[in-house]
Amino acid sequence: MKSTEMERKERELRRARKKDEVLARKTDREDRSVGDFIKELYGLFFFDAQKIYNIESSDEIETLLMEMVEELPEKQWDNVLRKAVKQTKVSQKDEAIESLKLLADME
Repeated sequence: MKSTEMERKERELRRARKKDEVLARKTDREDRSVGDFIKELYGLFFFDAQKIYNIESSDEIETLLMEMVEELPEKQWDNVLRKAVKQTKVSQKDEAIESLKLLADME
């Protein structure tokens, strides 16, 4: 067997393994999407026009952030936080996002 054929077979095996791993991860999830996390997080916030008040004191927010970190790819974490805070329309968005990142140990 030529070395190019062996390399091709190895590539095919790696692709098949990777495909199986991706499918296993997708089926293991609780089928929560990015949008689901955004809605849940927004629903937990207590806020007015200026600020979100319960970021540090809410156990539910901390639990949801930990689930998000476990279930979603890292590249989507910031997107979830920004969009959930944006829905509140508070003026102190940046402070809220930083507090959520610290709470989730994302920095």
